[in-house]
Amino acid sequence: MKSSTISIIAIVLLIFVGLFVWGYSGKGGTTASVQGAPGSGSTSKSVLIAPETLYDFGTISMKNGNVTKEFTVTNPTDQDITVSTVLTSCMCTTAFIVGSGGSVKGPFGMPGMGYVPPADELIRAGENRTIRVVYNPNAHGPAGVGRIDRFVTLTDETGGTLQFEIRANVTP
Repeated sequence: MKSSTISIIAIVLLIFVGLFVWGYSGKGGTTASVQGAPGSGSTSKSVLIAPETLYDFGTISMKNGNVTKEFTVTNPTDQDITVSTVLTSCMCTTAFIVGSGGSVKGPFGMPGMGYVPPADELIRAGENRTIRVVYNPNAHGPAGVGRIDRFVTLTDETGGTLQFEIRANVTP
């Protein structure tokens, strides 16, 4: 009886350790921190440009649901650039890459909050892409009212980053 109890405890511990190791293995997705987020000691600036990187929704109500903002990204260089990752600063925010033909990649989210696929989006010289940012004011429940400030960070193949910021005042 005593040895079977010890065996069961040992098996349960092995399962927990296995799940822990598996959960932090990355599974091919992105597990890095959001580069360029405030206080993270941001990396170099990307050569990609955007005419607008900050958008304030003003006052939004939780009862009206998600809000969306689309930003335009341009490759002004004479070389192709690959966006390797798109990460958000909070689980309440998701981002998508809208291609020139209307194709959509994503959703991209916050690292550590589930699988975040690699972006691997090639932007040819002179081309544009749309970055669609969706904010869910209900994601944090009743505690999520008040001023919010969220970030979406694109990282290119050289490690350069371009960051978009959305703001809002969330009401019930």
